[in-house]
Amino acid sequence: MTIWPAHGSWWPEFAGREAISHNGRVDTLTKTLAVAPMIDWTDRHCRALHRRIAPRVRLYTEMIVADAILYGKRDRLLCFDAAEHPVALQLGGCDPAKLAAAARIGVDYGYDEINLNCGCPSDRVREGAFGACLMVRPQVVAEAVAAMIAAVPASVPVTVKCRLGIDDRDDREFLEDFITQVANAGCGTFVVHARQAILGGLSPKENRDIPPLRPAEVWQLKRSFPHLQIILNGGLKSVAQVLEHLPQVDGVMLGREAYHRPYVLAELEQALWNAPPPPSEEEMAAWLAEYTAGHVAAGGRVHDVARHALGLFAGKPGARAWRRYLSEHSNRHDVTPRVFAHAAQVARQLVAG
Repeated sequence: MTIWPAHGSWWPEFAGREAISHNGRVDTLTKTLAVAPMIDWTDRHCRALHRRIAPRVRLYTEMIVADAILYGKRDRLLCFDAAEHPVALQLGGCDPAKLAAAARIGVDYGYDEINLNCGCPSDRVREGAFGACLMVRPQVVAEAVAAMIAAVPASVPVTVKCRLGIDDRDDREFLEDFITQVANAGCGTFVVHARQAILGGLSPKENRDIPPLRPAEVWQLKRSFPHLQIILNGGLKSVAQVLEHLPQVDGVMLGREAYHRPYVLAELEQALWNAPPPPSEEEMAAWLAEYTAGHVAAGGRVHDVARHALGLFAGKPGARAWRRYLSEHSNRHDVTPRVFAHAAQVARQLVAG
């Protein structure tokens, strides 16, 4: 487990290595690369896949509501493989005492960071008065952050993920007031989705696309708060885009692109830190079969893993055949982990003609 210098100030284990900038210059960057927490997507099987491809990237759980941790099946929600480190637990909720208790449990399970969701625009979190709704309640967020910090060891940072604003409250003054109050409570790292959340009239899906991206405002946030770690999230899809933004912020977080095209993470690690090549798609198919066999032996289903692997060959010859074969076979009652080898064989045969 990585040991962090102070609450809210965290650096990847590869900090300080040489990184190649977009203009060909070699700089020494202490930057963060992360995969966003995504509900129903970034479970432990998804994270295991991402970690196998990209050993340096920081991973996050799905948002888990504090009440579910306090009163639900903790092992099912929180257990993960040690290979996933560094991995952060993202919490949802608005009760400081419950969030503090959930954070403490998360640390007991071995998570390297506790992150509070202040950006999710879904109906469920709106009804529970948390997620993006918390941006109009900065004092509540500050109290929650302070309570979580008091509940966990100093080596585990408590961080916040938010948006530029909410509904018609998306001006710089509003955002900077939110950041100031929460930072004063001890939070040193903010992951900022470069869109406002529009809760009146847009669905959660529409909130991922319709509000325009405004990354320059995240750049400005870093200039206004140079002592804080500011991570940019939202719409990032390529190495070129990441290299454009990294000089302005402390790191980037990819979401759907990393899920649908996981090898983009390896491309980024190679571009930023001269990382060695990742396992090939065929090697990953063999690993998935072995990994899934262990999951099935423990009572799981092949589909639990296969649903996260549809994008493995994305952008490569045979991608459609791989995706179709897994989609058609992975949810059958008689399917075995060999489905990954079969899917890879079908993809290769199609390419060979």
